Amino acid sequence: MRDFYPEDSVVQQHIFNTWAKTAESFGFERYDASILEPADLYKAKGAENEELVNEQTYTFLDRGNREVTLRPEMTPTVARLVAKKARELSFPLRWYSIPNLFRYERPQKGRLREHWQLNCDIFGSDHIAADIEIISLAYQTMINFGATPDMFEIKINDRAMMHRLYTAIGLSEEMVAELTKLNDRKNKISEEDYQTKLNDITKDEVLSEEVNLLLGKSDEQTDVMVGLAELGINNVVFDKTLARGFDYYTGTIFEIFDTSLENNRALIGGGRYDNLTSMFDGDPIPGIGFGMGDVTLRDFLETHDLIPESLFKSSAVLVVIPETAEQNLFAQGIAKRIRLSGHYVYVDIGTQKVDKKKARAKNKGAKYLITFGEAEISSEQFTLKNLETDQENRDNIETIISRLEEVR
Repeated sequence: MRDFYPEDSVVQQHIFNTWAKTAESFGFERYDASILEPADLYKAKGAENEELVNEQTYTFLDRGNREVTLRPEMTPTVARLVAKKARELSFPLRWYSIPNLFRYERPQKGRLREHWQLNCDIFGSDHIAADIEIISLAYQTMINFGATPDMFEIKINDRAMMHRLYTAIGLSEEMVAELTKLNDRKNKISEEDYQTKLNDITKDEVLSEEVNLLLGKSDEQTDVMVGLAELGINNVVFDKTLARGFDYYTGTIFEIFDTSLENNRALIGGGRYDNLTSMFDGDPIPGIGFGMGDVTLRDFLETHDLIPESLFKSSAVLVVIPETAEQNLFAQGIAKRIRLSGHYVYVDIGTQKVDKKKARAKNKGAKYLITFGEAEISSEQFTLKNLETDQENRDNIETIISRLEEVR
């Protein structure tokens, strides 16, 4: 699990803020749910994934002898929420969440046992416009972190289309399911291993060759790609080998990849799932969505030098520095008066010399400084120094507050 020191927390909050602002700019509303779910939720038909359920979940018995799971993903949860109040909700829904998720797997670059994830979903529309909108949102999220289109690539496929193509060349339903799982691991195994496993699935080298020919033709233009191009989103490729691991996808699927050779991996994944809500004994409600993890995103931001230096500066605009420790309480009184006017202020109560405190305030990004001793206390006149211009003004605290208001 993860610890967040201040320098990590500011980056994490930057990620959360950008996620939220971008989703809300598209009209998405925020929701959340319990971090614990009944284990059956992930074993249910429609959310079945053998590796996830059997190997990657934190599942245990609670004190009531109920089998529960720390949520490994959010899609089954949001499907449960929508199904529960389907008759009360006004569709289409645009919902987003930033859940804490857990998977029991070997920690490695880009993949930890605990992470946060942006989840965005549209429920109640099976129109292609929903597919285009959700991918546009994923694209804009990347742009809002400072990325340029050449830094990432959007790969698109269609589960329903691939099912038709597979069955047209003679694959059985069982073969299609096995091939989909194999394709989901294609980039993680060697070409020789892939061909061996493909032959195991088809039991026919000629049929395997037909599969290879089918997957090798990826120059099609889908309606989704055409729609994205009309919106100016052109870093899109059609990839028939793209599979996505979950069984509940029914149509468009997509992933966004970092194009850097240093970090060439998936950053965002999602797709259409039109039957997921029916596993809660309700009517199927069409849905499409994506997830974007904070771990892989931070790797992307670091790879492309997109983490703003300003994040690591103090939030305090003004620092109050007393000459002696005995004046700390008086300094806190000054800080309180200025803080009440809406400014971020802190008192340096350290024991170092005043010059070192001044240097520390500047390094932390403070813009103003008030340093005082007995003379200032007696006269009630204090010097406000602008650390950017070195300009100084000597006034009482109320006038200093007025000056700060003028330059806010």
